[in-house]
Amino acid sequence: MNQLSRIFALAALSAAVLSAPARAEDVKAGDLVITQAWSRATPGGAKVAGGFLTIENKGSAPDKLIGVSADIAGKAEIHEMTTDNGVMKMRPLDKGLVIEPGKTVKLAPGGYHLMLQELKSPFKEGEKVPVTLEFEKAGKVTVALDVQGVGAQAPGDGGHMMMKKMPDHSGMKM
Repeated sequence: MNQLSRIFALAALSAAVLSAPARAEDVKAGDLVITQAWSRATPGGAKVAGGFLTIENKGSAPDKLIGVSADIAGKAEIHEMTTDNGVMKMRPLDKGLVIEPGKTVKLAPGGYHLMLQELKSPFKEGEKVPVTLEFEKAGKVTVALDVQGVGAQAPGDGGHMMMKKMPDHSGMKM
């Protein structure tokens, strides 16, 4: 390979790496593996954001997510969203969320999620927001939420296709 070909190959590789979407790092806490931690960008003035992630229990005993905290939020809780007769209901899980051995629990839009309230500043697409999860057995572990587009449905989703389908929590009072 001549020098010019190497330069073009290196430039193409660099462009591919730099344009790849940011991906949350996998985090291990005891027997738990936490992956795909993300959130959505929030409009200026929004006081609420959701946090989403996947927790896999590779152990032989259950563990429980019992708390969450974040410096960027005045209040953080574990929530569940359900739909009952066409009415969406959201409630905090005061007793935590059990992760059974050998099972995976996904915190995602429309279901279990982290509710970050009293935001101190908006979430901007591309940044990483640290949150601390507290488990009954695995203890405290900090993960970084990768901030995606405003209407994102999953990590790496640009957020523009599904914007009308998801509820907007930005004006929600808790």
